Amino acid sequence: MTNLLIKLFVKDYNNPERTDIRKRYGTLSSVVGIALNILLSALKLAVGLLTASVAITADALNNLSDAGASCISLVSFKLSAKPADRDHPFGHARIEYIASMIVSFIILLVGFETIIDAGKKIFGISEADNPDFSVISLIIIGASVLGKLWLGLFYKKIGNKINSSVIKASGTDSLMDAVSTTAVLVSSIVIKLTDIAIIDSIVGLGVAVLIIVAGVRILNETKNALLGEAPVAETVDSIKAIVAEEPLVLGIHDMIVHNYGPNRFITSFHAEVDGKGDIYILHDAIDNLEKRIGEELNIQCTVHLDPIATDDEAINELRDLVCSVASECYSGIGIHDFRAVIGHTHTNVIFDVEVPFEIKDSHNEIIDKISNAIKDRRADVFCVITVDRV
Repeated sequence: MTNLLIKLFVKDYNNPERTDIRKRYGTLSSVVGIALNILLSALKLAVGLLTASVAITADALNNLSDAGASCISLVSFKLSAKPADRDHPFGHARIEYIASMIVSFIILLVGFETIIDAGKKIFGISEADNPDFSVISLIIIGASVLGKLWLGLFYKKIGNKINSSVIKASGTDSLMDAVSTTAVLVSSIVIKLTDIAIIDSIVGLGVAVLIIVAGVRILNETKNALLGEAPVAETVDSIKAIVAEEPLVLGIHDMIVHNYGPNRFITSFHAEVDGKGDIYILHDAIDNLEKRIGEELNIQCTVHLDPIATDDEAINELRDLVCSVASECYSGIGIHDFRAVIGHTHTNVIFDVEVPFEIKDSHNEIIDKISNAIKDRRADVFCVITVDRV
């Protein structure tokens, strides 16, 4: 069914990386989500009101909030597809993250409202009616489980295909809904067999907790995207693989990857080259790297040229000393941007250390520890160290 819908409504569906095709995928998923969630909400709301079931009514409201979330998703895809302009030179793709956050707030609101309603009935603050389930109502609930399960898988497939956080969030929410509706179905059958009405309110409370958990998870994922996350290893490895094919680049460091929305990345890094090389040839190699990364990975790239000494025996000896001492002080750190000013009475070495975030020492503690360790080996060497967290 999913593949059929994609083929019918997404022209040129084999190119999801294109902005216009991505917009079509997003529109399709949103329209399908709106239609199915409104249908399920109407059916379950009718059953919930007729049977006086807190759990089913809560589930119906959850589906209605999902329809609202799909509307927000639809709008976000239209806005995120807008091209860059003077006020937004990197485009509008981050609107999807804002949409995901709004979706999470809607889900949380529904969850808390349901907890309050169910709690009042469990503790006798408001009157709890005895739910009266018919075979038809049970069939409708069972059908809604299958509908939500299919919708969740539908969202997941499209979300992964176009790398959309808002659609992936909707997919997770729909699969959680299938689980919670299954719980409602089981409780409905138990109530029909045992006539223990309090089970309905308890299950309604459980459904509300699941709704809140889904909302918090989506909010957390969106918060990370907006604050700025470390790039996924696959992206970094792809960039490094292209760089490794350029023989004039001896190493790279200080890589930064900025995420301006799904499939919209900007990266920069320093490339170490032989300081005695021809500057025009080296510049041409860097230009080719930037172009390849842009064309093959769809990542806008800026590379800073770092000339280093490769055939100076004294500098190489000092570099080896620094690398050895630094690795003895802290496991897993790296050295780059190494320079040395060699004098008659003392030598200054200037370098950056790449320190993993897992090492909790302060910058000053790291600098002092490495400087003192080098001083113990070479009393004439003074260190100027910059700490980079990686």
